[in-house]
Amino acid sequence: MTTSPPAGCSFLKGPHTGIQPNAATSRRSPPPPTEFHLQPRELRLHLAAAPPASSRHPPRLQSSRPRRCMLRCPPPRRLCLRLRLRLGSPVSTMASTLTFLRPSAPAPLAASRGAARGVPAAVRVPCRSRVSAAGVSLGSEVAVGSDALFADYKPTTAFLFPGQGAQTVGMVAEAVNVPAAAKLFDKANDILGYDLLDFCTNGPKEKLDSTVISQPAIYVTSLAAVEVLRSRDGGQNVIDSVDVTCGLSLGEYTALAFAGAFSFEDGLKLVKLRGEAMQDASDAASSAMVSVIGLDSEKVQQLCDAANEEVDEKERVQIANFLCPGNYAVSGGVKGIEAVEAKAKSFKARMTVRLAVAGAFHTSFMQPAVSRLESALAETEIKTPRIPVISNVDASPHSDPDTIKKILARQVTSPVQWESTVKTLMGKGLEKSYELGPGKVIAGILKRIDKGASIENIGA
Repeated sequence: MTTSPPAGCSFLKGPHTGIQPNAATSRRSPPPPTEFHLQPRELRLHLAAAPPASSRHPPRLQSSRPRRCMLRCPPPRRLCLRLRLRLGSPVSTMASTLTFLRPSAPAPLAASRGAARGVPAAVRVPCRSRVSAAGVSLGSEVAVGSDALFADYKPTTAFLFPGQGAQTVGMVAEAVNVPAAAKLFDKANDILGYDLLDFCTNGPKEKLDSTVISQPAIYVTSLAAVEVLRSRDGGQNVIDSVDVTCGLSLGEYTALAFAGAFSFEDGLKLVKLRGEAMQDASDAASSAMVSVIGLDSEKVQQLCDAANEEVDEKERVQIANFLCPGNYAVSGGVKGIEAVEAKAKSFKARMTVRLAVAGAFHTSFMQPAVSRLESALAETEIKTPRIPVISNVDASPHSDPDTIKKILARQVTSPVQWESTVKTLMGKGLEKSYELGPGKVIAGILKRIDKGASIENIGA
């Protein structure tokens, strides 16, 4: 199957693409340079025939008689993002290796995903200046299969997606009038087997607040908010400007769907299973969550330690959500949570708020859900995201699909590192954020971390 070139690019068809060259080209040996134009800047791609791939030795870039492809293109940063997204496009099907090198760097490179298929070429993109491309530096050597693709990301505009607890009855008032947004709910109904839009519009609240319904509801509503934004004047420009995304707990799945790591449908299937698995794990043990307001994380940890001294091992508590200074969620057994609530005042906490969730999320209480998620993730096609998606587990972006799968499975038993995520984004120069989906929880958290942060809410 032939795939299309990156947006804004047009390729002339030629050898090694699976498409026959034109008559003039086919009469010449070796073939002449192929040109395709992408305004307004120029890069060069050197494509060279390479020996067939073997299981032991990857194809190597040959220096003899390279085919030269001239590009006129957008700024290197955006071009690299587009090319990277199109593994499987005419350029990438010629390559068993895609690497960015200094002109003086050695040609042989590590094999990547094309090697196993015996793809007969390698790609080289020389550039004399270092240009950061969402973690890909044109002056350094980075293997496509590496998880470090986004290591040096430079965020400017972020989409942030909410997690469970943001849902409210009537949260899709605008989405029903936007065809692309309404279509997402139609697709969701087929996957879920019930009318999700009806729950979001009419409730009842008790049903909407349940883990098994609220998680799919927030996922779909948040992506519907993207379509609502797209329908507005200038909305597409905003979407195109986004160069990093993340989500709070459940919202990480929404962020990955927005970034193209998996389809809307596959993401919804995962979220449906996640909600069911977390509900079942919660039903298997008596557990709860509580927000502790007014203490720093060190004091909250001391509070947890004090509570744990008074309860059995199975009732122990831990910090589950590092949200922002003065707001941390603690998860654990019900008796442990009650001990936290009883001792909070003595630690100078301003207040505690019991959370309306099914159980102790983001702790070992959710371990029964992990194996179910691992099985589902193993059967789900996950691709390298087109932009960095910051993980809740370690506050870092990941590009390797297998790593993303492992992290998503671990996420339900790992503390949410939201405070570190936001501080890292701000420290790297983030200029503008958008919260997409129901509620304004994320905006409030962001302002607690940085009062000067710029964030706009886009509801559905």
